[in-house]
Amino acid sequence: MAIIRITKEFQFEMAHALLGYDGPCKNIHGHSYKLDVTVIGEVKNGTSDSDEGMVIDFGVIKKIIKELIVDEYDHSLVLNEKMKIDPAQFNFMNKLIIVPFQPTCELLLDHYANLIKSKLPSNIQLHSLKLRETPTSYAEWFAADN
Repeated sequence: MAIIRITKEFQFEMAHALLGYDGPCKNIHGHSYKLDVTVIGEVKNGTSDSDEGMVIDFGVIKKIIKELIVDEYDHSLVLNEKMKIDPAQFNFMNKLIIVPFQPTCELLLDHYANLIKSKLPSNIQLHSLKLRETPTSYAEWFAADN
């Protein structure tokens, strides 16, 4: 049976600041992120399942990514735990996310890859991710490289 890659695109708004960065990105700023999620698997054939002829229903991918990433990170502020901020200073915000890494496009992408891989059905593999911070700047993650 055919091995096919399928991709679904997601969008979310997120702010971050880069600790110790020598430039304007050390300040809190935001991006309109676009995340492309590509999975790979065998097309189901000869079954009576509702997803016959598919690798995976796009709705299943949407549910996983929405739950793990979009709902969590959309309209959030993401900061490195080394910033040693007092979360009480941000108690007016309900979407402050403290991470154990510098929240760059590259490291966010690696983090997202680990989250997604843990939730995909066993017959589906994560092939690649592309995270756009701007229309002309993005990072890519490929399973073959990791």
